[in-house]
Amino acid sequence: MIKRIAHIAIAVKDLGLSRELFSKLLQNDFPHTEEIEQQHATVSFYPIGGSSVELIEALSPAGAGSAITTFIEKRGEGVHHICLEVDNIEQEMERLQKLGFQFTSTVPFMGGAGCRVVFMHPKSTNGVLIELSEPGNSDKG
Repeated sequence: MIKRIAHIAIAVKDLGLSRELFSKLLQNDFPHTEEIEQQHATVSFYPIGGSSVELIEALSPAGAGSAITTFIEKRGEGVHHICLEVDNIEQEMERLQKLGFQFTSTVPFMGGAGCRVVFMHPKSTNGVLIELSEPGNSDKG
């Protein structure tokens, strides 16, 4: 079952500069920041109410293997994906696959804030990248 919008992710070229901007905008100078090796990215979460804004930057300027680098090269900085929190990610994947939705991988993997995540293919969601997220030990995003 989908519980809430966990976060909206924004792809950025320079996390330092973007954090300055969003820290002023959202009045939060200390976002939760971490590297996610599997996604070749660094993320910063800004909590807002029951959701978050996530800034996401490729780990290296060349971004070898980073979907974020590819995204920015094609579309520029901006909204990258919408993340929906679920209770049981495998059950949600099964339910959605039966309805014809496609995923970019067949099994969930570790994402930010200790969550297990999987992405729905934009071809099956009107061009919008959707992330499903099952919270782990942290409630950051």
